[in-house]
Amino acid sequence: MGSRTVLRYVRHRITQHPDTDVTFEAECLLCEWTATPSTDGAAVDVECMSHTGRTGHGGFRRICTSFAMVVRDE
Repeated sequence: MGSRTVLRYVRHRITQHPDTDVTFEAECLLCEWTATPSTDGAAVDVECMSHTGRTGHGGFRRICTSFAMVVRDE
């Protein structure tokens, strides 16, 4: 007797993990300065602008971290 394979396709979607927030960070490209991580992206941008005002450094690496989860699309 032969075996049968049953394939079942289930749609999924990726979504923001409900128990987490998006975190924004920044670091200067010319020195070791880093902004305080925050859930408020505008606050991190203000810190970058203040750093530029104090130092003249205008380049930053901005990082946005979020946690996601894959769930069945019902």
